[in-house]
Amino acid sequence: MKNIMLAAVVLMLSACSSINTNWDYNPDVDFNQFKTFAWATSVNDGSEYHLDGLMDARVRNAVDDQLELKGMKQVPMEEAQLLVNYLTKVDTKVDVDTFTTNYGYNPYYPYYGPGWGWGGQWGQTHTQVREYNVGTLIVDLVDAKTKQLVWRGSIADTIKDHKTPQERTAFINQAVADIMANYPPKPEQ
Repeated sequence: MKNIMLAAVVLMLSACSSINTNWDYNPDVDFNQFKTFAWATSVNDGSEYHLDGLMDARVRNAVDDQLELKGMKQVPMEEAQLLVNYLTKVDTKVDVDTFTTNYGYNPYYPYYGPGWGWGGQWGQTHTQVREYNVGTLIVDLVDAKTKQLVWRGSIADTIKDHKTPQERTAFINQAVADIMANYPPKPEQ
């Protein structure tokens, strides 16, 4: 089961086609106070799931790069002002399309009467059901002092597969840049 979930998340993170980003934050927090960060460590009790291996490294490197571009410095956890964590999830969605084709010319109309010509009883209804997966990557920033979540960014899209490690890395870098575009949040005007 874990291998199936890992494969789905790897595909999700490596291949979204269009980007849906979302942010939420605590407006009472002064984000200018945060200058250092570290990755949160968690108790591995099976209650959460993280990527392993290559994709985990790609996500962490991309987040590190984005925070450093914003002037933050990575330090040991006991010295950090912000703790960073990320989560992934995959949701199965269903898309149902129904359409009717009931217009068209029938040359037999003059011989057989109404219902045999334009828009007559020649209609057909088609229903197409499509299942697809939507993958989500969530980045959380927690105030190390209060242990409260202060900022969350996410990105979600339909899963498609990128084939090369370079494409996967490029996708993760762009996805994390899109997530982190609103950190620190801009004050409302």
